[in-house]
Amino acid sequence: MADQDHLSEEPDLSEEPDPSDGPEVEGPEAEPRVEVRLERPVAGGVVLGRDSDGRVVLATGGIGGERVVVELEGSTKKVLRGPVVEVIESSPSRVDPPCGFVAAGCGGCDLQHVALERQPELRREVVLDALSHVGGFDRDEVAQIPIVSSTDPVPVGDRTTVRMGVDPAGALGFRRARSNELLRVGPCLTAHPLLQQVIDQGRFEGAKEVVLRASEHSGEVLAVVSDPRRGAARAQSRAQWSAPDGVRVVTTGDLRSGERVWITEQVAGRQLRVSAESFFQSGPRAAEALAATVARALPDRDLSRDRLVDLYGGVGLFTVMLGAANAELVERSKSSAADARENTAHLETRVTRTSVESWTPSRADVVVADPSRTGLRRQGVDAVAATGADRVVLVSCDAAAMARDLSLLGEVGYRLRGIELVDLFPHTHHVEAVSSLELVGSAARIL
Repeated sequence: MADQDHLSEEPDLSEEPDPSDGPEVEGPEAEPRVEVRLERPVAGGVVLGRDSDGRVVLATGGIGGERVVVELEGSTKKVLRGPVVEVIESSPSRVDPPCGFVAAGCGGCDLQHVALERQPELRREVVLDALSHVGGFDRDEVAQIPIVSSTDPVPVGDRTTVRMGVDPAGALGFRRARSNELLRVGPCLTAHPLLQQVIDQGRFEGAKEVVLRASEHSGEVLAVVSDPRRGAARAQSRAQWSAPDGVRVVTTGDLRSGERVWITEQVAGRQLRVSAESFFQSGPRAAEALAATVARALPDRDLSRDRLVDLYGGVGLFTVMLGAANAELVERSKSSAADARENTAHLETRVTRTSVESWTPSRADVVVADPSRTGLRRQGVDAVAATGADRVVLVSCDAAAMARDLSLLGEVGYRLRGIELVDLFPHTHHVEAVSSLELVGSAARIL
């Protein structure tokens, strides 16, 4: 999931679905609470149910099968939305959140009320629902799609990149659920131990947000500070910041001015340069798990010979891990493209710095595409088809976008062979899906 101009496209630890299906209901007609039987989890981190009048209710904090009370927030005439505030009939999978900051209102880790061993199945249910209700696959088609879950989930506490807000006193925190208000946290259940000290002790008064990034391989820790002030005001504020010894602090202004800062990470024995502004997976084990899943999707291909096009290629993770000797990597981000050139130099990879939408497609035998959360969309699908590749591996971090992309790829001649779900973000609804497709129709070949 690369092709980003920002530091990380990992799930925001307090994001929630944005109501977009009509004007909000206000005034005396708006019901404050509603009782509902929840049915199934759907894309966006919510569980769908219906109230006694048959209206759709999208609830956060619930589990399919439960009878709950939902406090309505941001609802429309067609869809009611809000958090679960009372559980009348509880699921056997419901547990007390293992992190006390959830009870205090932290908006991250939105599945901590679900037993950890049950969470992968919930993510699978979201994917199945998206294929049917977003992708338009009929029930028989969905039943025939091989969908498996990786058996080796990334452990809790493994995230080496975390984006955090800054409160008025300069302390780091995450947003409270359904709010812009910050909550100080520490220690954080999901953050890597290398980040815990700076989360607890770092002070960045006046900054907007801070992205923390660590290298498990080298022990390096970066704090990339988004500081809206300039010149003397920035220098004055920076003099007041504090971070534990060994933490390198750099501002987004420094990076825009040309300063180069990076860490060196190791993934399955291979070293990768990852600059402060470049996208990388949530941690080295997540990167290793995802790359191994992509490789499993191509068991019959010889990438020492077959030509690979790596779309949204980031710092070159897939090209490097696949050992692709004949590859073109397409990446929009200046920082990520520079890292990719460094990381793939031994493979003599052609790195093209442009967006996929502006790229002039070249011939390929295999395409690996890892777009951002919005997915390939029509232009990305057209670019894939124009390569003439007979095998495509699509890496998706949003179930709804995945379903739309698979439907569009089907329209240009690609048949879905199977999907493997990779459990990279424990205690959240986010799922990484790796789809394998083969060309069976007539894609728009360029050669």
